[in-house]
Amino acid sequence: MTHINGQQKRKLKSIAHHIKPVVYIGKNGVSESLIAACDKSLFDHELIKVKFIGFKDEKKSFIEMLIARTGSLLISITGNVAVLFRRNEDPERQRIVI
Repeated sequence: MTHINGQQKRKLKSIAHHIKPVVYIGKNGVSESLIAACDKSLFDHELIKVKFIGFKDEKKSFIEMLIARTGSLLISITGNVAVLFRRNEDPERQRIVI
């Protein structure tokens, strides 16, 4: 899935409202282990929140890097929290219906 429409984006935002961040970007920035953790979380959950504790001024470039490296879509950025989505390839593991 490379593109979603506005209605799908609104639905994903409403689902994301109730979840907690699973990936935190702190003093180490975006490292290979953080990208691997983000990739695993997207595989497990499909929809995740990424919270910026450090590097708040560079969050847009870090988010672009995460999106490119994980193959995910940016759903929203609210304050220092970004919501990312990636559909699971296995139909049995797909948790979110949009």
